[in-house]
Amino acid sequence: MSTTIRAIQIAQFGGPDQLQVVSREVGDPGPGEIRIRHKAVGLNYIDVYMRTGLYPNALPMTLGMEGAGIVEAVGEGVTHLAVGDRAAYASQPPGSYCEARVMPAKCVVKLPDAISFEEGAAMMLKGLTVQYLLKKTQPQGGLKAGDFILFHAAAGGVGLIACQWARAMGLQLIGTAGGADKCKLALEHGASHVIDYRGENFVERVKAITGGKGVRAVYDSIGKDTFEGSLDCLSPFGLLATYGNASGPVPPFNLGALGPKGSLYVTRPTLFTHLATRESTQAMADDLFAMVTSGQVKIRIDQRYPLAQVGQAHADLESRKTTGSTVLLP
Repeated sequence: MSTTIRAIQIAQFGGPDQLQVVSREVGDPGPGEIRIRHKAVGLNYIDVYMRTGLYPNALPMTLGMEGAGIVEAVGEGVTHLAVGDRAAYASQPPGSYCEARVMPAKCVVKLPDAISFEEGAAMMLKGLTVQYLLKKTQPQGGLKAGDFILFHAAAGGVGLIACQWARAMGLQLIGTAGGADKCKLALEHGASHVIDYRGENFVERVKAITGGKGVRAVYDSIGKDTFEGSLDCLSPFGLLATYGNASGPVPPFNLGALGPKGSLYVTRPTLFTHLATRESTQAMADDLFAMVTSGQVKIRIDQRYPLAQVGQAHADLESRKTTGSTVLLP
C-alpha cells in the first residue's frame, strides 16, 4: 500500500534555493527495511555538503541523515523493530527530509520513552559522532581523566554534546567558538577552557593553557582553515581526527611534516564506518542513550523550523547563526 507524502528534494547542486517541496508516493518496506513516519528530522552540516555537491550523490535526491518517529510497517527479516515502536536513526542513504520514508532497518533503533522525538532527531548523528570520536578515535595509549583535548566548533550541535561527554570522562576539553555568547555556551556545557577564534590565535592559546605541552587529541570539523593549526596544537604522538569540512576540504599536505612535529597521527574517520552493522549501531546507541537518560548529556535544541522552511534553516546554519542542534518538523 502506498501513501502520498511531502519531501524536500534537490534537482541540482547549489544554494539553499535548490531545496524544493515535492509530493511523492511511499510504498511498503521490502526485506530488511521499515517505513517510518517522522515526528522530527535533524539538520546537520553534512546536509550542506550534499546540497552543494561537495559530497556528490545521484540527482534528484532527498537530503537528511537523521530522524525520529513511529514505525509504520516492517519488512521481512526485521526482528528488532515492530509496528508502533518509537524509533530514531542516523543512517545512509540520505532521505530524512520528508514526512515518511522506507529505509534500511539496520541503523534504526528503538527510542527510549524518556527521550522525546525532537531530542532523538537532534542527537542521533551528532551524539553517535561524539561517541565514536571520544570513545573509539583516541591517541596512542588512549585518553584518561585529566588529559587535554581540543574540540573545534564547541558551541554547535556536536560540540555541546562533546563538551558534556568529555566532562563526564574527566577530560579537559578546550573548545573553540566564534563570539562571546558561543564561548559562554560551551563553558556552560562542560568545556574546561574556550577560545574565541574571532579574536584569539587558537594555537597560541592552547600552548598557554597546556603549559606548552599541547593536547593529546584534536577533533576538527572545520577542515581547511584549521588543519595546520590543529597539527601545531598536538603533543608528541598526538592524534588529529579531521571529521568535517565546514571551511572546505583539507588540501594535500606533506606526510613528512608529521615526524618533526612529534611523530603525529592523522585520521579521517566517518560515522558510517562505525555503523556498518546492526550490532555496532545498537551498542553505540545504547552508550549514547545511557549518557542522555542519566542526565550527563543534555540535548540542546535552539532552532526549530517547519520542514517547508528548510532553505532558511540551511542559510542560518551556513552563516553560523545557529547554536546547539536544529530540528525540522514535518
